[in-house]
Amino acid sequence: MPNRFVRGLLATLVTTVTAVAAGPGSAQAAPGGSGPFPADYETTLRLYDHTIYRPDTIPTGLTLPIVVWGNGACRADGTWFQNILREFASHGFLVIANGRPGGTGSTDADMLTEAIDWAVAENTRAGSRYRGRIDTGKVAVMGQSCGGLEALEASADARVDTTVFWNSGLLSDRENVRLARLHGPVAYLTGGPDDIAYPNAVDDYSRLPAALPAFLGHLPVGHYGTFSQTNGGEYGRVGTAWLKWQLKGDQTSRALFAGPSCGLCTTAPWTVTSRNLS
Repeated sequence: MPNRFVRGLLATLVTTVTAVAAGPGSAQAAPGGSGPFPADYETTLRLYDHTIYRPDTIPTGLTLPIVVWGNGACRADGTWFQNILREFASHGFLVIANGRPGGTGSTDADMLTEAIDWAVAENTRAGSRYRGRIDTGKVAVMGQSCGGLEALEASADARVDTTVFWNSGLLSDRENVRLARLHGPVAYLTGGPDDIAYPNAVDDYSRLPAALPAFLGHLPVGHYGTFSQTNGGEYGRVGTAWLKWQLKGDQTSRALFAGPSCGLCTTAPWTVTSRNLS
């Protein structure tokens, strides 16, 4: 399905998310996040229509797994979700959002793939500040609302190791075939029953390939989540843990989602279910 048709299909969601997330993006980055590597963002002419979040200083020996992000409303503002994206980057990830800082217009799934392509190329390009500093074998795709549907389309790429859908789910059963193309662990995180995408996410989860590792979590915060809070709030904490588990093999983070002492399983007000995570 052409990306322009995807955007047309998602028009009903675009008008619901204009108050979401991190508020207006600033024109200048400021290091932040709760992780050990204070992070900020930058742009580059080599990937003009994107915003790149990374540790302000990349320590020797640290390689950064790749995380690409699609914004709510498929909006081309790469700093709209800056609180949570800076948080991810501060834990040692290279995070690339669709859209320039404060940008306008629309995005599509191809832009997520372009971001992965750019990161892979930068890891070997002579003169790149990222040369040898990117873990190109570890890739996550994420997106909120409309951006989650971009993430679903981009996740058919064989390089993608995991996908996280925030407040998102398919709008039509005619598109369920896309779920069959997922091949890595997935997480659906919603704002609970008051989230407009809640029933879509629940339905998608029920239709995932039977053997696919999957997590479904609901936090009763509505469609706008906790993105606007410092470091992305609870969404930032949980999203960071998922990335650290899936892309860095961190077992402490794994315990939040799986195992006999699954942290979110007993943490009110989260309601969760999962399968194949062991």
